[in-house]
Amino acid sequence: MSIKKSLVTLPQYLLPHHFLSNLMSKLTHCENKAWKNLFIKQIIKHYNVNMDEALISDLSEFKSFNEFFTRELKPSARTFPIQTNAIACPADGAVSQAGLIKEGEIFQAKGKNYTAVDLLGGDVERALPFMEGSFATIYLSPKDYHRLHMPLTGTLREMIHIPGRLFSVNKTTTESVPGLFARNERVVALFDTEAGPMALILVGAIFVSSIETVWHGVVTPPTISKVRSWKYDENAPTLKIGEEMGRFNMGSTIIVLFGKNKTQWEDTFVADCPVKLGEKIATIIND
Repeated sequence: MSIKKSLVTLPQYLLPHHFLSNLMSKLTHCENKAWKNLFIKQIIKHYNVNMDEALISDLSEFKSFNEFFTRELKPSARTFPIQTNAIACPADGAVSQAGLIKEGEIFQAKGKNYTAVDLLGGDVERALPFMEGSFATIYLSPKDYHRLHMPLTGTLREMIHIPGRLFSVNKTTTESVPGLFARNERVVALFDTEAGPMALILVGAIFVSSIETVWHGVVTPPTISKVRSWKYDENAPTLKIGEEMGRFNMGSTIIVLFGKNKTQWEDTFVADCPVKLGEKIATIIND
């Protein structure tokens, strides 16, 4: 590890991740007008946020910074593919990695892998449908739209909340912290789809004050010590391609998993490539 990466990464092992994230949550939900307006303006300026795409562009209408951060887009701002075999991008952001799950391992960065079993909470049976399958990891920066949408139509079967740390998930820590995405706190949603089982993993990070889904509401906080799960059998919700499925209250990463020989990533869908919600990223492979 380089000196620069060490200076950024090593102190994170000592930080009280959840305490700092809870503190950030209070700040981002504060409704003091002077504070939240200043915070919003600084983020827009620093990250060059495109407010022309936002459904609400008047900053005074946001009650808190978090309302701005999880802002809706205009309906015309993003479109989804109309092809029946297309898989859409679930978020705005940048591709961290995409490829095949080899011998149960997922590529994180040069010299660093983690297992599908660990990512899905240590349950071998839960991970079995994705062995030798495909994965994509998409990083959301502070400038991005932070609602997450369905890559294709799916029926929810299970949601799992997995405890963990809250390391940063930027490029430096991804290249430095072993098993980063399987160490951080995360929420997993398992769906049945036309392409077979699909997992959407919402990974928390430092200052990510909460993760929520449309069918459950806020999943985290609370911080937990053991894995907890919810199964959906009767009356399981079905979400169509393009429908909102969840959001990050502050930014992080979403990972998508499919089974073996079920999908083919687009040639342009590669590491470090910027992506937009709704664009076609893969094709379903018909048997």
